[in-house]
Amino acid sequence: MLILTDVQKVTVAIQPKSAAGNNAFVDGKPNWTVSDDSILTLVVSEDGFSAEAITTSKLGSAQVAITLDSDMSEGVKDLKGILDVTVIASEAVNVETNVGTPSNR
Repeated sequence: MLILTDVQKVTVAIQPKSAAGNNAFVDGKPNWTVSDDSILTLVVSEDGFSAEAITTSKLGSAQVAITLDSDMSEGVKDLKGILDVTVIASEAVNVETNVGTPSNR
């Protein structure tokens, strides 16, 4: 799980691996999605193997899903990776003063 504050962004890169742990090829560009774009937005690189995850001002949790085609022939064999992201409040930088309604003593 990745924890970010509401003022952060991070680059996420992927490297497909074989069962033996070696770098592997995929067919075409990976597809990136985010489960809740009110919490997190993605800017995917041109080659599709990295993306910048940018938090919005909303707190909460979202998932980044990456789907790729691991079948190097004409067929399609979806391989999916999931990254759980939680956005928390950043440190205090201001004090908000809330005043009640004045009344007589």
